[in-house]
Amino acid sequence: MSFFTEENRTLAREIIGRYPKPRSAMIPLLHVAQAQAGWVCEEAMVEIGELVGTTSAEVLGTCSFYEMFKREPVGKYLVNVCVTMSCALAGAGELMHHAEERLGVRAGGTTPDGMFTLAAAECQAACTEAPCLQVNYRYRYRVDAEQFDQLIDELGAGALDREIPPHGTTARIRQHIPSDCAVGAVPPDDVNEAPVWLASSNGTAGGGG
Repeated sequence: MSFFTEENRTLAREIIGRYPKPRSAMIPLLHVAQAQAGWVCEEAMVEIGELVGTTSAEVLGTCSFYEMFKREPVGKYLVNVCVTMSCALAGAGELMHHAEERLGVRAGGTTPDGMFTLAAAECQAACTEAPCLQVNYRYRYRVDAEQFDQLIDELGAGALDREIPPHGTTARIRQHIPSDCAVGAVPPDDVNEAPVWLASSNGTAGGGG
C-alpha cells in the first residue's frame, strides 16, 4: 500500500522529472512526505527509495542528516527556542523555562493535545533580535514571557493559521516551472548548449549587451 496519497504520488513523479538523476529529488520528496503526515515515517522512506531508485537506508541517511526532518510525530506547532550564545545572553534560558511552565512539558516534549512540541534549537541566525524562536520555522523576534503567552494563545485559537501553517508545510504555493523555462532532465554530461532560460529576448545566449 502506498504511503503517498494519489495526489502526492503524482506530485512526486512530477518533481522527479525535474532532475537528470532521480536520486536528486530525494530531499524534495522528504518535504512532500513531511507535509503529508507532519513527520517522516519508515513507510515514507521506503516509498521514496522505490521512487528514486535507491534503498530506504540511503533515504534514512539523508533524512537523519537534516534537523528539519522529524522521524517521530511532533505537534501541529513545533516551537524552537534558540538557546545559543546571543540568545542565551539575552534571556533564552528564562524564556525556555517559562515556555516549559506554560506548555506543561519539558524541552523535547509534546503537549497531550498534540498541539505544541517544544524544542531547544541551535543558532537561528537572528542574533541581533535575541532572544528569538521559530514556530514551524517562522520567526518571532525579541520574545519575552508575555509575548510568548500571547503567541501560544493566538496559535491555539487559530488566529495565526494564515501566517503559520501546520508543521511540515514548507510553502502554500507549489513551485511551477513554465515549460519554456525548464532546464529538462538531461544528464550534465549530455548538455552541449546554454539552457533556454539563459537566452535573451533577441534569441542569443548570455543576456543583454
